[in-house]
Amino acid sequence: MNNLRDKLRIPTSAFQALNDFFLDESNPLINNLLEIIEKYGGIDEINKKAKEATNLDNIINKLGKVNPDYIKDIEWLIQQRDDKSFISISDYRKMILGGKINQINFNDDFAVTLELSACQYFPFLIDVAKDAIENQKLIPGRIIRVRKMKEQEEDGDLLAMTAAMQVIGSSYVETLDTKGTAPGPDGNPVNIHLGGPDTITGYFGGVGQPNDYALKWVDEYLYYYTNYGVKQVLNVNPGTVLLGYIMYKLGIDNEFKISVFMGNDNPYSSLWTLLTAKLFAREDGTSPLIGYNLSNAVNNETLELSAYIRKKFNFEDVVRLEHHITETWKSIVRQPYDRREELVELAKIVKNISAKHEGGNIDVEESRDYPTDILDYFRDKNELIEKGLWESLMINHRDRYDAVNTTAKLLTENGISILAAKNLHHRD
Repeated sequence: MNNLRDKLRIPTSAFQALNDFFLDESNPLINNLLEIIEKYGGIDEINKKAKEATNLDNIINKLGKVNPDYIKDIEWLIQQRDDKSFISISDYRKMILGGKINQINFNDDFAVTLELSACQYFPFLIDVAKDAIENQKLIPGRIIRVRKMKEQEEDGDLLAMTAAMQVIGSSYVETLDTKGTAPGPDGNPVNIHLGGPDTITGYFGGVGQPNDYALKWVDEYLYYYTNYGVKQVLNVNPGTVLLGYIMYKLGIDNEFKISVFMGNDNPYSSLWTLLTAKLFAREDGTSPLIGYNLSNAVNNETLELSAYIRKKFNFEDVVRLEHHITETWKSIVRQPYDRREELVELAKIVKNISAKHEGGNIDVEESRDYPTDILDYFRDKNELIEKGLWESLMINHRDRYDAVNTTAKLLTENGISILAAKNLHHRD
């Protein structure tokens, strides 16, 4: 058996072939990428602009020109943070556990990041922030956004959310418009086989960035990175995942999370994903792959084996395993879908995971006249308002936030640490 295993050894000649390929000055794949990087001024200039774009004062100044009404909400959020209006994790644990708290030893090395997807609109964040203060709930430590970039750039949501994430101390992810559903940022179809989310089954013919759209994804990323400091974006395609690795290896401080739409649903797909991340990691061992969202179909064994691979490649502190605990009631999975019991067992043995909530609690979703629907992510804001759905979507967002808090309570009751919005709740 050992002799058979030896056949898997990768020869030095294979690594030489890879290096020869990537270092070849006539390589059109790499040259096309380098041209886009030069368009934005080169590596150092790109990182410099991104750093300037994340300065809170710069963000507020820009926001004043686009949507000054949002500034008072940012100022309110800053004031509430500074006044310590949000419940601390220590007080939260006392509230949930009462006298039992002294019997539990929380291990923060196995803390679960509370994750909400998606927070599409800035007013929705302010809505749940007010509720969190009033009812002593938690704002999640990680927020995913799937709103059209150009649309939110125009109405100020992009700037407001960028500022708010700094204020509350949550990590966040944006979804670029070159993601496969039509149209792309240039108004043209991204995938010629998709007419929109209503034909989303076309994804099985190839997700999202055909032909030159992988490079357009890079171009779009660098635009939002240098102008708005958007660092983490969703990644749905093997080509753009590879480009993300290469950009980071070259020196751009980009980050991304692999989406559930990639369909990584077994340990060998995790091996493929993390193997490539290892090949293109920097000398300090870091990778731009910050979040790895496996398929909704995975079980705990697949997650545990993925964590095994991650640890062997020294990525345990680098790559977060992101797992859907709830899902939208419509248009993505068979319901009921609730993975909390599995999460409690997983969180005891796997580090650096997040509990992602895309839908509300099952009993709540069943009662809603308008339950959560993944297809709402792809609709224009004006369309939602014209159809009278704005309030319904705000309720949907509250339901997701409540689902996050249901999970937080369960984890706390089981002695499992949680990570909420750092600047609001982790003050001790």
